[in-house]
Amino acid sequence: MKEKIVIAIGGNAIISEGQKGTVEEQYANISKMCPYIADLIEDGYRIILTHGNGPQVGNILLQSEAAKDRIPVLPIDVCVAETQGQLGYMIKQSLDNLLRERGIKKDVVSVLSRVLVDENDPAFKEPTKPIGPFYSKEEADKIAKTKNHAMVEDSGRGYRRVVPSPRPLDIIEQSAVKILADSGTIVITVGGGGIPVAENNGMLKGIEAVIDKDYASSLLANQIDADFLVILTGVPQVAINFGKPNQKFLSKMSLEEAKKYYEEGQFPKGSMGPKIEAGIEYLDRGGKKVIITSLDYLKDAIEGKAGTVIMK
Repeated sequence: MKEKIVIAIGGNAIISEGQKGTVEEQYANISKMCPYIADLIEDGYRIILTHGNGPQVGNILLQSEAAKDRIPVLPIDVCVAETQGQLGYMIKQSLDNLLRERGIKKDVVSVLSRVLVDENDPAFKEPTKPIGPFYSKEEADKIAKTKNHAMVEDSGRGYRRVVPSPRPLDIIEQSAVKILADSGTIVITVGGGGIPVAENNGMLKGIEAVIDKDYASSLLANQIDADFLVILTGVPQVAINFGKPNQKFLSKMSLEEAKKYYEEGQFPKGSMGPKIEAGIEYLDRGGKKVIITSLDYLKDAIEGKAGTVIMK
């Protein structure tokens, strides 16, 4: 077996911008994604898939709030658990069927995972994680006023609700994930950054937040001794001076360069920033290599022909 790779997939890859998020749309998007993953499995790589859930968890919250006069509103941690199960099933179903079609005998398992956070994390006082659909400025102002939700502009695409996003401290199911991955099982886990839990007198309890999946994927990669971490995004390579006349795409960066560019503000918080910071943290904790690229270039990037590589 080849290297063990954690691949982080964004939630917007499963519900594309402008889509309603129907089950049919999500299955169609997942079906387009799976061949890229199956190619790596066929080549012998041990794959651990993680995924975002921003659009999905936002939609579940909207459904819950819309029916609040008939059924109790669900807390955010339960909504995260629901989307983890839902998307884990959909990805597993699609990928497993594709592997069967190719004659590849591999178990695909989704692990419902909890992630420990500190309930005193400053993030609980300053919500930053966008979830749910995009709104116009007028719609966002109305929602903020009537529902008391924090709303912010997200990457120039419109306004979204933001919720607390504390830093992950520990993946509770890390040992089970490692055992499965080391055996060659394809694992889907840390969906939506994981179900946020806090510790109280030695016991775990759910807490209302959504953890950034890139930070959680970075931590998972360290804890299961992955050979490297891949963070998928909408562009083939990372760029500095993005959108400016002197824009420059980078095929590689040292850890020191990544830190320097990050501190200079080259990578905005709403887009590339968390991915770069997650990669930096992974390397600082002893990781070997980070690859940032788009799904279309995934295999080429792993083979060193595309993407942006960050190493010490």
